[in-house]
Amino acid sequence: MSLLRLENMTVRRAGRVVVDSVSLAVEPGEVMGLIGPNGAGKTTLLRAALGLLPHEGASSLAALPLRDRARAAAFLPQARDIAWAVPVADLVALGRAGGEDPAAVDRAIRRMDLDAFRDRPATGLSGGEQARVLIARALAQDTPLLIADEPAAGLDPAAQIRTMQVFRDLAAEGRGVIASIHDLGLAARFCDRLALMDQGRLVATGPARAVLESPDLARVFGIRIFIAETGDGPVFQPVGLRR
Repeated sequence: MSLLRLENMTVRRAGRVVVDSVSLAVEPGEVMGLIGPNGAGKTTLLRAALGLLPHEGASSLAALPLRDRARAAAFLPQARDIAWAVPVADLVALGRAGGEDPAAVDRAIRRMDLDAFRDRPATGLSGGEQARVLIARALAQDTPLLIADEPAAGLDPAAQIRTMQVFRDLAAEGRGVIASIHDLGLAARFCDRLALMDQGRLVATGPARAVLESPDLARVFGIRIFIAETGDGPVFQPVGLRR
């Protein structure tokens, strides 16, 4: 059974269509990357899927009552602001809105390599460290599905890799992840499937390698690419603009 199913999802803003009849599904055991240029509609699609924006069409999550929705999916928004000078462990524990679970909080802290920070005020951390705390808070919710909007933004390379590896680990446990990703190299290395959006439409979807090598990707981003297989997996690198 799909963890998220969208059917003809359409979102209008000020009379303009910003997401246009998108249908896709996220299955247990997979990491789906949502890719596309700035303004393609990725954030709007994720928020509408959660029922946070008015929309036409159907979302299996938005159809659920709020309490059931919180049990089904955790959401990591693009905003990374932390307003409270509370200890990191306490902030991560806020992900347990459905009830206390110290083990789930500890797992999330370990997964994001935050043990050394657990007693420090979250507002005293760097921007990248705060981003890791907020990812841990979403992980502590311990849901079958994680929806993440640009989770690697603002992270150093090691933290980016750690975050994406955590997503792979969640998939190995039978959960699902859908994440909007700008770094196509990370998408190539860690995603099972990709959904390519442009101007609100779903242009291509399928296995990551197939989407990355498709003419649609080069056209949508306006780039020339280099892709190769290595012992650590595929390497994808934009090398220039299309002429």
